Amino acid sequence: MKSLLIIMAVFAISLSSCAQGKKEASVEFATTDSTVKHQISDALGIYYQIKDALVSGNGKAASAKAKEFEAALDAVDMKKMSAQEHNFYMPLQEKLAYDAQHIKTAPNIDHMREHFGAFSNNVWKLIKAFKANNGPAYQQYCPMQKASWISKDEAIKNPYYGSQMPTCGKVTDTLK
Repeated sequence: MKSLLIIMAVFAISLSSCAQGKKEASVEFATTDSTVKHQISDALGIYYQIKDALVSGNGKAASAKAKEFEAALDAVDMKKMSAQEHNFYMPLQEKLAYDAQHIKTAPNIDHMREHFGAFSNNVWKLIKAFKANNGPAYQQYCPMQKASWISKDEAIKNPYYGSQMPTCGKVTDTLK
């Protein structure tokens, strides 16, 4: 009987942890400073250029744009963020900088694409939380790569396979 209660307690704690993890992933701030929104939106524009470079197989352009993305992250005025926004942004900024650095310095486009999945997921969290997309943003998913990316167009242009499988994928979420 005791072991059944212990198992049920562990199960309840596990469910609670899962629910908290999902809650964290869907953070959205009610009032974000317009300057901060604009700066994050600028970073999103650069992200789209990285994605387009990977779609076309242009590793040199992806690398250059990843460098610009790092600079855009550094330019975000954290002094204009609330404490809650700042606490959300800092760990996410570190993850984004890590992946941007790897995309920038990768020896080949395949390695860039390896980091692009995590990079895309974190950009999605960022723009969703700060409501920083100026137009529709589509989260798209490649079942072959088991990875997502963001596009400003609903049409699929797969950055993971480029010209090999350009239309492989589907829209999984949309921010208007």
